[in-house]
Amino acid sequence: MRSDPARPATDRLSLLYHVSQSFNSSLDLDLVLNRVMDQVVELMRAERGFVMLLEEDGAPVFRVARGMDHQTIEDPEFQISRGVVERVAREGEPLLTSNAQTDDRLSLRVSVQALGLRSILCVPLKVQGRITGVIYVDNRLQAGLFTPDDLELLSSIAHSAAIAIENARLYRVAVEKGRMEREMQVARELQASLLPRTTPQVPGWEFAAAWQPARQTSGDYYDFFAAREGEVGLVIGDVSGKGMPAALFMALTRSIVRASLAGPTGLVERIERANRLICADSTAGMFVTLFCAEIRLATGEVTYVNAGHNPPLLLSGGVGDDRLEELHPTGMALGILEDAPFQQQTVQMAPGDLLLLYTDGVPDATQASGERFEMPRLRRLLLEEGSGTAQDVLSILAGSVAAFTGTCEQFDDMAMVVTRRLAR
Repeated sequence: MRSDPARPATDRLSLLYHVSQSFNSSLDLDLVLNRVMDQVVELMRAERGFVMLLEEDGAPVFRVARGMDHQTIEDPEFQISRGVVERVAREGEPLLTSNAQTDDRLSLRVSVQALGLRSILCVPLKVQGRITGVIYVDNRLQAGLFTPDDLELLSSIAHSAAIAIENARLYRVAVEKGRMEREMQVARELQASLLPRTTPQVPGWEFAAAWQPARQTSGDYYDFFAAREGEVGLVIGDVSGKGMPAALFMALTRSIVRASLAGPTGLVERIERANRLICADSTAGMFVTLFCAEIRLATGEVTYVNAGHNPPLLLSGGVGDDRLEELHPTGMALGILEDAPFQQQTVQMAPGDLLLLYTDGVPDATQASGERFEMPRLRRLLLEEGSGTAQDVLSILAGSVAAFTGTCEQFDDMAMVVTRRLAR
């Protein structure tokens, strides 16, 4: 099957047709690469051969290597002159040498001399003028093995191979993208299923909440819990990570926090218990920022622990920016340090006051220009629009963020909880 100058043109076309048909009969990238290499080594009667594909950054990476016996050659055993490969990958022009030891282009390369390379043939893989890799064959013992006809034949084979490899690669990307899309959809559904279906309905108070998942969910959540008699509990959290791991860790965190908060001890002790349990179950360095508060409904007293979370905003009566108070962290995020210390703080919500809990997806919301929503905008909006009902304020905040980002895809979830103590 070796290239032959006397081979009729029809035979050559038939050979290329069957080779191309073999390459394009599968969309399995590994199978296509193996078929390319088997055909090339056999047709060229090469001692060794390999296919190398370029990464997105242009770096060449071995994908498959073969010997004359069709046995796969492992990377450590496949010693070559990288200068030849890099030159062809960079310039996009084939290289043929009948004896690398005496070829002025190559003989001064240390690798050529050290490895005893003689016959070398290397051609680029191109798709629509873009270099995607190289095919390389050589023989360390026999000089003059490859001819210009071999170069022409291998270049033709490389053209078909490049198209088949690119089709298989694109198919793999599409399959992986579809798998990731399905996984992200499941993650979104899992997250949504764990959020409260309703908000607390108690005289003298209003509660409203919203959650907007990013395309790749990031584990934001909120919750309400039954505190002591005459109290309502609020939780908002932001799990590290993205996608299904974040959704699963969020589900774990929610269960642990709910179970821990049901105890009879003080709020700090319950948060410490939750932290120990999350540390025990946390994998791959995942953690969660968390704000937890208990509101005494009759008096408006709010006791809270802020475990590394974005400071909630308390809007009170009065004039000017001093109406806004930030409830800063009183400890680190949960899941980092098993014996981490936490402190609780207490603030007072007078009739008419409003408390906004949010995750960092709100200030980090980004529009197409790269500009972020950021805290000054959120603070100003709350000062200007914070006089309505809890649901009205929530709708205004969410609508303003949506108008700011437009159609720009967001990479972080957004969760908000608005609590208002009604004026008498």
